[in-house]
Amino acid sequence: MVAQERIACVLNSLIDKQNNTDETLKSATRYSLLNGGKRLRPFLVYTTGKMLNAHDSDLDAAASAIECIHSYSLVHDDLPAMDDDDLRRGKPTCHIEFDEATAILAGDSLQTLAFETLSTHNFVGISHKQQVALISVLAQASGLTGMCGGQSLDLAATDKAVSLEQLEQIHNLKTGALLRAAIKLGALCSPNCTSDILTKLDDFGKAIGLAFQVQDDILDIEADTETLGKPQGSDVAANKSTYPALLGLQGAKDKARQLYQDALAALDDIKADTSELQALATYIIERDH
Repeated sequence: MVAQERIACVLNSLIDKQNNTDETLKSATRYSLLNGGKRLRPFLVYTTGKMLNAHDSDLDAAASAIECIHSYSLVHDDLPAMDDDDLRRGKPTCHIEFDEATAILAGDSLQTLAFETLSTHNFVGISHKQQVALISVLAQASGLTGMCGGQSLDLAATDKAVSLEQLEQIHNLKTGALLRAAIKLGALCSPNCTSDILTKLDDFGKAIGLAFQVQDDILDIEADTETLGKPQGSDVAANKSTYPALLGLQGAKDKARQLYQDALAALDDIKADTSELQALATYIIERDH
């Protein structure tokens, strides 16, 4: 079973177990978590973990936890007080399908569900110390020094000119932190994880995390709304700083290509089969949505 199909089954089961709660909120939570998407972060968890011989059930817990965090972030990002988007993954955003209050609570529920999943799972292949490390990695990547901090910087930069260095800081936190965390979670699920492997994988994660955002900025210009599953040109309409705006469209494409090469170089010294991670790096800079 491919990662996308496996995580869909795992997430369905996770939501099904949430009983004795408000059914509208449960529906909104399910809607936000199971309405499609590339499932890139779970893919990174599974691919990295399997490369290092992690146990499948341990990877299920880590993959579902990070997808809960990612989905919660999208629900909140789409709110009128944030990015004010009506479309996500080709469907109405949570606050449009339900209402703003329910969307806020659905996002909150998904965030806490992520940490409940990691803290209560009976890990098979790793120690309690590594289990705590998993929780710590996800918390740091999600909060002030990670995704939330990046989102705040991004909002503050709207209608302002920012430097390339400032833009990279925004996206290293907003997008890159969770992608890097996904790779770390997969590695930390393995008893074969070492500090040297973690360092090399983190270098890979930094490169593909930034490449992912550069490609997003390119697609905001070149792709159409139907292909993107969200409004084309929304970043331009919101007057946000982007890589094409700072580097020009061709310059942004060159930047993505260089980050791709950096990602491949980071994998060179890892003594394991890194072919799937290499293919993922290729996908990131060649995707059309």
